[in-house]
Amino acid sequence: MATLGVMMMMLKQQVADEGMFAVLQRIVAMDLTAVEVSQIPMDAATTADLERGVRELGIDVGALSVALKPGRVATGDNLEESYAKIVDDCGRLETRFVRIGMMPFEAMMAKDAAEAWAAECQSAAERLAADGITLCYHNHHVDLTRFDGELLFDLVRRVAPALNFEVDLHWVQRGGMAPLDMLKRYSGVCKIIHVKDFRVTPVPASAMEFLSAGDFAGWQSAFNDIVQFAEVGQGNMNWPELLPAAEAAGAEYFFIEQDDTYGRDPYDCIADSRRYLASIGY
Repeated sequence: MATLGVMMMMLKQQVADEGMFAVLQRIVAMDLTAVEVSQIPMDAATTADLERGVRELGIDVGALSVALKPGRVATGDNLEESYAKIVDDCGRLETRFVRIGMMPFEAMMAKDAAEAWAAECQSAAERLAADGITLCYHNHHVDLTRFDGELLFDLVRRVAPALNFEVDLHWVQRGGMAPLDMLKRYSGVCKIIHVKDFRVTPVPASAMEFLSAGDFAGWQSAFNDIVQFAEVGQGNMNWPELLPAAEAAGAEYFFIEQDDTYGRDPYDCIADSRRYLASIGY
């Protein structure tokens, strides 16, 4: 069974306030055993706390977030400037996966830019593989756009066959592809799964104010803006089918993630997701 954990982006403020080790203790208390580190600086103190968590708490540092090079979408160490440090961190923490959280904005907009970026990913994946580390790419809904009829996902796979995927099932759903179809299509390269639900909220009462004012465009905007990231089990996704399918597709880690908790304490959101996952056998 895939290892269940937390995407630490959700708790970046708590790490800043409480320190990484204290946060890891709370995660373990929720019966979660793994973390993926993203949007948290991998400085000496954080890395030491993670190493202590591995040693004292049995934490599995499943993946670290990296970028290919410095830039607007780089949220951690990058392979161009910090390759040796990244490999060393993985060795210290017994981490086998690093992941790219987003492609450059330019690559989302044009086929040639996407192909150029994917070629860089191929080179990075091959280099990391020689050091025993697997590089994964995390999708968003934009990865289901098409250039000349080819899905961006397929373009990346064609140009960068050494690159594996971290599949965010919420973003797949938001992109208009059935998550079960995604898992079947890319079976064998889906190493990490982001587990968060897809919730549609009621149209807000304030939308009627737009109609009363004759502002149909305002009402339409409010009508369209009712999709939320949700705690696992509190949305519309079929987790009892999706999670076994993800394991069949090669998933080694399931990381609970919620990009926005809408004012709720992230610990409470994670606890709700954990309880639901336990209720279906995870």
